[in-house]
Amino acid sequence: MISTRLASWLDTKNIHYGWVVAGTTFLTMLATAGALGSPGVMLEPLQRDFGWQNADISFALAVRLVLFGLMGPFAAALMNRFGVRNVVIAALSLISAGLLGSMAMISVWQLVVFWGVLVGLGTGMTALVLGATVATRWFSRRRGLVVGMMTASTATGQLVFLPLLAELTQRIGWRAALLFVVAILLLALLAVALFMRDYPANVGLAPFGEKDVVEPPKRDHRLLSLLSSPLIALREASRLSTFWILFLTFFVCGLSTNGLIQTHWISLCGDFGIAPVGAAGMLAMIGVLDFMGTIFAGWLSDRYDNRWLLFWFYGLRGLSLLYLPFSEFTVLGLSIFGLFYGLDWVATVPPTVKLTAERFGPERATLTFGWIFAGHQLGAATAAFGAGATRTIFGTYLPALYVAGAMCVVAALLVISLKPRAKLEPQLRLA
Repeated sequence: MISTRLASWLDTKNIHYGWVVAGTTFLTMLATAGALGSPGVMLEPLQRDFGWQNADISFALAVRLVLFGLMGPFAAALMNRFGVRNVVIAALSLISAGLLGSMAMISVWQLVVFWGVLVGLGTGMTALVLGATVATRWFSRRRGLVVGMMTASTATGQLVFLPLLAELTQRIGWRAALLFVVAILLLALLAVALFMRDYPANVGLAPFGEKDVVEPPKRDHRLLSLLSSPLIALREASRLSTFWILFLTFFVCGLSTNGLIQTHWISLCGDFGIAPVGAAGMLAMIGVLDFMGTIFAGWLSDRYDNRWLLFWFYGLRGLSLLYLPFSEFTVLGLSIFGLFYGLDWVATVPPTVKLTAERFGPERATLTFGWIFAGHQLGAATAAFGAGATRTIFGTYLPALYVAGAMCVVAALLVISLKPRAKLEPQLRLA
């Protein structure tokens, strides 16, 4: 295979093949995140073309976010059973089918099926759990940095494509913008088919930072075991207060980021007279800052107490959201908001992944983090629907901003209540 020959050649250059797998994963998560974030550009065109209300469209987007999150732990189980490469190829195909199918929709229920169900399930299979799985399997050293890179690709992909998508939507139509997203997804699918492998041992290597090749664990081919292992992981993890603190704080993370700002930012700015392309450009700037901030957060998570990192990240994000209504949406005001909020967009992810691995162990971290990530997306879905309903009922998004900012402050106080722990939580029985 190409991957085996490339791994051998890179090894002669003292380059670990894990970085190729990480790069392929980065591209995949970038593409799927672009698919996840693209509906934020299309709220206004859909209302205009079909006469749908903001709350109706927001419901479909909320379904997408719920399934995106709930697929996390089951995606981990699917990867363990069928392999990362096969699951990612299936997911990219599912997302592409959902976007292509939506070009012929005429009713809200079809929007729910294509953007809610198909895109939600597909993106859920390639969410942060994919990045955590690759980082855990392929890297012993630099794991925090790799998680930061993966997280940055997810958030950045949801944001940096938006100016181009907004321009395409405005000039040609929202269907042309979706075709662009599908093209990026197919490019990622080709890269996965050529370069992705499940374990370092598949190309004769040890994980980065280790010397010994570790044979892949035997796969359990029983369907019942596949379906039950995430539920068993949830049952065992839910007995521990650490799980609930991480779950609830990650709920707030989703509530204050992609559920609120990513989904409703362009519509929010439109209420203050800012054109869609200009609003999308601001989101792109936030995405660039997020890319830097999240990688830096991954670097910090390898060196400092992750509890205190999360305290500052949530606290600063909350203050920036509480400030936004008072910015008057001027260039200066939005620039100040974008600087603080952008650097902090998903900087919470690397410390959360590190805490999960430290408290629950590397062999249990993937499934446990899958459920913690489900909390993130439940928060995102709450904000996506709640903010849309607020806009429909009250004619303004400002109450949603105040609630999200206050919840971030609560999350900062909650995470610091975690006690320092030098040992793992009691062993969980996953089978």
